[in-house]
Amino acid sequence: MNANITLKQLEALYWIAELGTFERAAARLYTTQSAISKRVQELERGSRIEVFDRSMRGAKLTSHGEELFEVAKQILLLHDQINDIQQGVASQPKTLRIGVTELTTVTWLPQLISAIKSKFRNVQILPKVDMARALFTDLEQSQLDLIIIPETFTLPEFSSFPLATVRNCWMAKKGLVNIKKPIKHRDLAEFPVLTQGHISGSGLYLNKWLKDRGVVFQESLVCDSMTALLGLAVAGLGVAYLPYEFCKQFEDSGKLEVIETETPLPPIPYVAMYRDDRPNAFIREIIEIAQLHCDFASSYQN
Repeated sequence: MNANITLKQLEALYWIAELGTFERAAARLYTTQSAISKRVQELERGSRIEVFDRSMRGAKLTSHGEELFEVAKQILLLHDQINDIQQGVASQPKTLRIGVTELTTVTWLPQLISAIKSKFRNVQILPKVDMARALFTDLEQSQLDLIIIPETFTLPEFSSFPLATVRNCWMAKKGLVNIKKPIKHRDLAEFPVLTQGHISGSGLYLNKWLKDRGVVFQESLVCDSMTALLGLAVAGLGVAYLPYEFCKQFEDSGKLEVIETETPLPPIPYVAMYRDDRPNAFIREIIEIAQLHCDFASSYQN
């Protein structure tokens, strides 16, 4: 590598191209936009390559800039691999930006964090709790290193590893549904129906499954939050599909009952996802820990 070209300059090039703007790259690299601009200027001087097309709006690479981007990606990959090798012989601090949905947060996330910290004592864990679609977008934009969501979204540059499946069933306050059971899914339209929306992974998965079978609820209350949906069901405001193992405690206490249907709802597969265009042995080890500790049955495990 040209002595005038530094790793920081190549990082700036890579993340500007990946994220689309100098501002996002600066945020990703925990620096200022002016510092990123300076690195690009130094890179162009050192390489004698005009990296970005100044006649275009936004961060548009020139043809030579695209070639340099591919080289930068390979160099950064090798740098990551060297760091991973170092991890085997020295306890290097690492940062893990992990995204999870509500169900993971209220069940096995505490156990996962404890297991990660037990193996990697210096790791800094930066969790983000959000809807599946938002987490997927953050992963796509390299704002997160790893996400745990229902298997609803995918991209060619993403790798998915199965964790577990979550059984869902219709539940309602006792006495709300006074008809002979089991019933057809479409018969639930006689009652207020509570569903999750298009930014929820579970909502997308189950709503598509119902729609494919001709079940469409013309009037339903849509709430993307699973825990809010649970609260609405306990309040007697409607029939909701809910993760059974987690909500069984409400059935046991008499606050909810299962509404049996002729055809059960499909189990929802949960996966751990990361970008494999920059392979990372550390992330794969985290996924192995997640596969070992994944358990959606009990609340706030530790």
